Amino acid sequence: MSATPQNPDDQELDLSQISRKVGDFFEGISNRFFKGILFFKRNIVWVGTLFVIGAGLGFYLDKNTKIYDNQIIVTPNFGSTDDMYAKIELINSKIGEGDSIFLKNVVGVKEPKKLRGIEVSPVTDVYKFVENKAQNFELIKLMAEDGDIEKVIKESITSKNYPYHLIEFSTVDLTSNEATVKPILDYLNNSDYYKMIQKEFVNNVKIKMVENDSVIGQINGFLNTFNSTISGSQKSDKLVYYNENSQLDDVIKTKDNLVNEQGSHRLELVSLDKIVKDNSVTLNVKNNKKLNGKKKIILPLLFVFVFVLVNSFRSYYRNQLAKFNA
Repeated sequence: MSATPQNPDDQELDLSQISRKVGDFFEGISNRFFKGILFFKRNIVWVGTLFVIGAGLGFYLDKNTKIYDNQIIVTPNFGSTDDMYAKIELINSKIGEGDSIFLKNVVGVKEPKKLRGIEVSPVTDVYKFVENKAQNFELIKLMAEDGDIEKVIKESITSKNYPYHLIEFSTVDLTSNEATVKPILDYLNNSDYYKMIQKEFVNNVKIKMVENDSVIGQINGFLNTFNSTISGSQKSDKLVYYNENSQLDDVIKTKDNLVNEQGSHRLELVSLDKIVKDNSVTLNVKNNKKLNGKKKIILPLLFVFVFVLVNSFRSYYRNQLAKFNA
């Protein structure tokens, strides 16, 4: 089949139509822009007044409504992670409901109306998670075989077992440790069940430390006796042969391991004085995210936009009404 030749006149006609449509498009934009200039010129007093009112109101709100972020890094002990998450979720729901009575009487927050929300999240630290814990390392390896390692690390089943967690809450105006942090931590630590677990856990650690000290003392006695024997033999004319299989090496390594274990237990006891141990607190970091601190810019623009929108609707309504009546 042969292709049908296109008439040159048709091509010129198509190009002419396209050129005219493009010109009409830009002409329409130019007309709208000019109408906008005329609109603002006619309503310069209203626009200026709304802009000033919006800016003034924005300055007032920015000055008198300041949001501050606060953070607490904690370590939940004795398997109390889920209990801590549940309590934080309950506090956040009561903040959303505006239940000041619960926040003040149950949680103990002194200025509950200042709270604007609270949440808790794990501090992702996979190295701390597997440190000296072979079973945790094997768990990560096993879970990573069936999926992305990054996804596995962030999954709740893994992340809730990280040692450190971040509690974040925001307040209107400045707060203090006594007003918010201490009451929240006291509420998280208020559990009869975990207090019993804490008592037995600490007692077991102390018993283990006493036993370790006893074993270390016995090893020291053995080493002192051995050293005296060697010293006495060196003074005599008798030869003493040291057998590498005498397990002396193992005894020294055992002592070294016990000494390191005792150091770990001492550090452990520092963080076991609370069910939810607070490690660091950061208060009153000014929040400039989203609309915070920007109302002086946003409100005047919003007021002018609403004014333009209302006038555009009125103009549209009059035009449509005129067409309908015609």
